[in-house]
Amino acid sequence: MRRVVVTGLGAVTPVGNDIPAFWENLLAGKNGIGPLSRFDAGEYKAKVAAQVKDFDPLQYMEKGEIRKSDLFCQYAMAAACQAVEDSGIFGKVAPERFGVYFGSGIGGLITMSAELQKLLEKGPKRVSPFFIPMMIANMAAGNIAIRFEAKGPCLPVTTACATSTNEVGEAFHAIREGYADAILAGGAEAAITPIGVAGFTNCMALSLSENPDEASLPFDKRRSGFVMGEGAGALILEEFEHAKKRGAQIYAEVTGYGCTCDAYHMTAPAPGGEGAARAILLALQESGGAEGPIYINAHGTGTPLNDKTETQAIKTALGEKTAETLVSSTKSMTGHMLGAAGAVEAIVSVLALHDGIVPPTINLHEPDPECDLDYVPNQARKVQVQTALSTSLGFGGHNACVAFKRMEE
Repeated sequence: MRRVVVTGLGAVTPVGNDIPAFWENLLAGKNGIGPLSRFDAGEYKAKVAAQVKDFDPLQYMEKGEIRKSDLFCQYAMAAACQAVEDSGIFGKVAPERFGVYFGSGIGGLITMSAELQKLLEKGPKRVSPFFIPMMIANMAAGNIAIRFEAKGPCLPVTTACATSTNEVGEAFHAIREGYADAILAGGAEAAITPIGVAGFTNCMALSLSENPDEASLPFDKRRSGFVMGEGAGALILEEFEHAKKRGAQIYAEVTGYGCTCDAYHMTAPAPGGEGAARAILLALQESGGAEGPIYINAHGTGTPLNDKTETQAIKTALGEKTAETLVSSTKSMTGHMLGAAGAVEAIVSVLALHDGIVPPTINLHEPDPECDLDYVPNQARKVQVQTALSTSLGFGGHNACVAFKRMEE
């Protein structure tokens, strides 16, 4: 099998709009959650969100492109441009061998809401001719492929909150099996809208705390729901010999991928985290096992059921190795970035391996007896982990896990 490595990274997040700022703020435990200001939230129960701040799409796109793009596509293009520049891949891979695996859990919800309002208030003739291409969830992948002349496989995935973990995993398999030499993989989301917040609130998913430091509380006894986040993450995955030949920097090696379904419930995880445990086991088996110490960037949403069952899943999958495993949820700082979460958290896993430091789970002050792992509470920890896992669990019972290892030739 061909080896696959990570050679470029890009991110737009609630704690930083590029990789250096994002990583520095995560390690410092900076909270990206604040009062919901995207719209008037006076009548809404959820009062806080993890919003992207000071984002300027003109750094990455022309004005005409911006007018014809939903915000999720703008975030996607920004992260993609950063990753391509970081890797130096453009022009150094055959277009037919360069792919884009970039998804969104929801797609252009901002555009959908705005155009529906036009339809109801002004009639069908006022709906934008760009409505459909701005709204559909595959358009981030399409636009990125156009921008970088990527004529290889292009696969936008939509598996709710597991979306971009699936993208990274499927890209890994495609390169390993010889379908491409490099793939830009990731995900984007921009669903902090009135209808988005109302919908997640009414399905009892969101935290209703008005205190940003008491809203996203993964693995804490006080947890009561997740906080909506937004943004994008992008990784360049590349065949090892191809990367080595062109002298590319290498952050880490991608070594395993697991993908399962609970087949149990629309929103609740399977009892005991059975489906998540199988996804982790599949990733570890493909990876040739786990070398310790191990770091897991957990899905860790801060909902009562998720954190308990994910803890159970980790114990089931790792067994005795659980004792030497560090787990953290960076959603305590970024909120839940939905379809972008997996890619951003894969980036965290890669950087933890590369830099020898694990980011914390902030605001973890009241441990839950049912969540009894080492969640790296409140302070980053310097430790040279050998294996990193990034797990994502989505509505519909989707489970995905990607395994990375420190790069060794």
